[in-house]
Amino acid sequence: MTRPIPASGPDPWRVPVIVAQIPDTGLHRKLEASAAERQAMAETAGLREVVSVQADFDVVPKSGNRIQVTGHVRARIGQTCVVTLDPMESDIDEDVDLIFAPEAEVRRLADLMEEGHDDQEQVADPPEAIVNGIIDLGRLATDALFLAVDPYPRKPGVVFEPEVIARDPEDHPFAVLKALQDGKKDK
Repeated sequence: MTRPIPASGPDPWRVPVIVAQIPDTGLHRKLEASAAERQAMAETAGLREVVSVQADFDVVPKSGNRIQVTGHVRARIGQTCVVTLDPMESDIDEDVDLIFAPEAEVRRLADLMEEGHDDQEQVADPPEAIVNGIIDLGRLATDALFLAVDPYPRKPGVVFEPEVIARDPEDHPFAVLKALQDGKKDK
């Protein structure tokens, strides 16, 4: 999964985990969005509907006050086919693997990356920020879902074929000049 989408309003699905309460052995969370949360997700993403969303996450402490979140997000969403304009459903199946770190460390790493960034060099993304001692698994699942949505969904087997109109061989930009030239020959 790539970087989460920045917040533009309230998060439609919130499942906060307090970092200080994560045991050394880590924890497992199995999540399912409620009908109200799914409706809020659909409105936020501009989808016809979000039929279902489930997420399974393992949250494991790492060295340096970092937390690794791995897991899976599965969803079924209602969209509109861009070719036929018929309603359709799409399945989302996304893996998640992110590292979270305290905000100060994330800012420091981002600054270091910006200072030493070379266009030729491939640099790993900095970790995500732990905000106010909390990692929001609902937000993480929502971001994974939104990033996986096909912006141009098509029903299976549907292909866009532009209307082909046979051109009249006499209909081209120089037809008028040809007609003038043919008119001179007739004189």
